[in-house]
Amino acid sequence: MSDPISLRMGGYGPATTSFSRALKRIGDRLEAELGDAVEIHTVCNILDFGYRAEDILWLVEHGVLTLGYQSSSYLTDRIPELGVADLPFLFANAQRARTAIDGRLGAFLTRAIEQRAGYRVLGYFENGFRHLSNRLRPVHGPADLVGMKIRVLPSAVHARTFELLGTAPLRLDLTDALRAIAAGSVDAQENPLANTVTYGVHRHHRLHSLTGHFYVSRPIFVHAATFDAWPAALRQAVRDAVIDAVAFQRQLATEEERAARAAIADAGCEILELTPDAHDAFVAAVHPLRAEARKIYGDALKLVES
Repeated sequence: MSDPISLRMGGYGPATTSFSRALKRIGDRLEAELGDAVEIHTVCNILDFGYRAEDILWLVEHGVLTLGYQSSSYLTDRIPELGVADLPFLFANAQRARTAIDGRLGAFLTRAIEQRAGYRVLGYFENGFRHLSNRLRPVHGPADLVGMKIRVLPSAVHARTFELLGTAPLRLDLTDALRAIAAGSVDAQENPLANTVTYGVHRHHRLHSLTGHFYVSRPIFVHAATFDAWPAALRQAVRDAVIDAVAFQRQLATEEERAARAAIADAGCEILELTPDAHDAFVAAVHPLRAEARKIYGDALKLVES
């Protein structure tokens, strides 16, 4: 009897999050389908072992982990064309975003990642629409943000967006961001509500505005050399397990967002919904990015404007 094939999966969230539960679903399905032919090891949260969130990238690319996920924004310095998916106010709702990610936009991102990094991309988890929180004042419109120091993802597009909104954006890894938020050395941050609660940001920021300014996906990637060396049956089993886990995670993400909003309110925080005029003011403030994006991304921009 041959030795089992080992799959080491990792993420950067507590076991209760939709991402960790989806990783477990992948492992459970593979064990049920393949039995002793595979040996599954899952680390839900690499932060518990002293790693940073961004370390998922090299851990998988160098084969320390077999499979992981990370927001595509973390790859934009290395693969600039991924920045097209970082543009603000691209999608009116989650269904349109999912259709794009599961269609031509996702195929474009996958090709770009696989050509420039040592991954095979098998699908996209939903990190969802991002909103603002801060410790200083209610944000009803762009003018309320002026002068704030805000943590953003390591994405040039995200930083440029918040420059146009009058803030001082700080590109920080999650680990550094959480320390800065707790210390009060940054005034604001932006995240899906579920992330804001998962990482305890609402304990430091009382003021939340539902801006929905970015929609971010988290590609699920495997170490390319390992994946390519597996038998065809195992490769297909892993692909099928990821497809199933993506649908599962997205359903959980919708439920998580509702629960997170309730948790933020229960903590005594203020949650502001934008008026239509305020939403339009945000869109107008960042409009120069579209002209800049046409010069940078060219035809790729059509994938998010069609």
